[in-house]
Amino acid sequence: MSDQSNESYRVLARKYRPATFAELIGQEAMVRTLGNAFKMGRIAHAFILTGVRGVGKTTTARIIARALNCVGPDGQGGATVSPCGECDPCHAIAEDRHVDVLEMDAASHTGVDDIRELIDGARYVPASARYKVYIIDEVHMLSRNAFNALLKTLEEPPPHVKFIFATTEIRKVPVTVLSRCQRFDLRRIDAAVLIEHLGRIAGKEDASVSPEALALIARAAEGSVRDALSLLDQAISFATDEVGEDQVRDMLGLADRAAVIDLFESLMAGKPAQALDIMRRQYEYGADPVIVVQDLLEFTHWLTRLKITESAAEDLAASEAERVRGKDLAARLPMSELSRTWQLLLKGLGEVLTAPLPLAAAEMVLIRVAYAADLPTPAELISEIKTEGPGTQAGSGAKVAPSPPPSSTLSTPSPPLSMSTPPGQAQPAQTQLAEEIESVPAPAPEPVSESTGTPIRSFHAAVELAAERGEMTLYAHLVKDVHLVRFEPGRIEIRLGKGAPTRLPNQLGEFLTKAAGTRWVVSVSDNEGEPTLQAQAEARADGLRQEAAEHPLVREILDTFPGAKIRAVRDLGPDGPDGPDGPDGEETPLRENGGPDE
Repeated sequence: MSDQSNESYRVLARKYRPATFAELIGQEAMVRTLGNAFKMGRIAHAFILTGVRGVGKTTTARIIARALNCVGPDGQGGATVSPCGECDPCHAIAEDRHVDVLEMDAASHTGVDDIRELIDGARYVPASARYKVYIIDEVHMLSRNAFNALLKTLEEPPPHVKFIFATTEIRKVPVTVLSRCQRFDLRRIDAAVLIEHLGRIAGKEDASVSPEALALIARAAEGSVRDALSLLDQAISFATDEVGEDQVRDMLGLADRAAVIDLFESLMAGKPAQALDIMRRQYEYGADPVIVVQDLLEFTHWLTRLKITESAAEDLAASEAERVRGKDLAARLPMSELSRTWQLLLKGLGEVLTAPLPLAAAEMVLIRVAYAADLPTPAELISEIKTEGPGTQAGSGAKVAPSPPPSSTLSTPSPPLSMSTPPGQAQPAQTQLAEEIESVPAPAPEPVSESTGTPIRSFHAAVELAAERGEMTLYAHLVKDVHLVRFEPGRIEIRLGKGAPTRLPNQLGEFLTKAAGTRWVVSVSDNEGEPTLQAQAEARADGLRQEAAEHPLVREILDTFPGAKIRAVRDLGPDGPDGPDGPDGEETPLRENGGPDE
């Protein structure tokens, strides 16, 4: 190709820029409103056009400027919604050389001085046109002072001046400016309309482009005509003969759509190894891991829409394979699983975008989704529980052994004195205190008179009641710092340990009186009394550990692992989960809790 032809070449986005409202695609509502306004002579003095990049804001502004100043082929015409394109004003505006149509980029002219210069020029009548038109692109970039300087002129402009603003960030424009303009929201171009438009232009350029390739370009453009034409221009240059789907995917770094569906099916089937293989192949072919996750998100969203409404299958941007396989997947996958997959992929996309190794992050996301696919839904869990009963474990059918009953009337809850410990790890002595206290035999209950409150027949019952009522501070002091001297209905005599507060007797008396509904008296004695409940539990635990250490099997284990210690012993008794004779019918005289500590 010669140098002259290179210099004269214009990209498709400029070559096929619409010159009239009839050529503007996808903006029927705006075209109809402006057409009626021109016919009725109700032309506003200021317009503001908003929308995403490439939908035609600046192009529409220039068409409006031509419509305002067109004089027709004979020079006698007036403002019209269909500019002739033949008169001098139409040619001058199209070539961006009309003295009365001024375009200003607000991104590079943000200051108040630029607006003052514009306002000063607006006072003078047009040199040759019917209206002096000011087109300000990206108007949201103006400073606050610049907006304020523009307000008065914008509200009461001279009759020969028209303002046309364009912006992609309508929320950044002050409401005082918006209220003085006629607003038009240019919407994204529908994929079907964009595909048809690209097909017409490809025909004019004598380029052979497959429908699948056009659909990929339209999808990648996301409703922007300019982006779509730029991608089409690039695709025609990329391919030597026919522009096919594979060429466009290679050009854009997209994953094969069929491979995306295969990847999705592998994830939903809970096959992480197969999903990773597909991901690796697409990565080797040049697909960006971020794009792959985005495609999975898009496909999940499309399946969800397809499950709700069958009209989603009519999307022209979707291939025939997508529609056939998509309908099958939408019919088989429950809505809960699609929603869960969407949430996992959406969270994973953020991780892939910020990860130093996008491929590794994407693979971890796929593994997470694949394993989550095997999990039962909440509805399935509830159904299994209702069917199998509370004694079964959901999803497995295995019976859950009931917890052994406490060996005394004192059933100490775990939160106050123990923290949960991962299975297989030894628990410190204090975390075992609640279990060991259960083994301390309670004194024989003494009869008490009936009352409207909770009957309290022993000191153990009083301690247990404190835990049940949420009095955890009182409960902790009763366990660790109180020595019982004497107990009888309505009266408790105790000796306080070093850690007990002086108000503890009063607090205990008030609590028992309120709980029992009868008056209780708590007195302090100097007598020795019984050991604290904690001391009793520790003494019994020491005895159990000593007894366990004498067992031949345990002694052999301790000899095999030097330094091992017995941390805790639990005697489940004949009603334990394994029955009286152990799991296999063998006698089990000793049951350990926690095992030796290495």
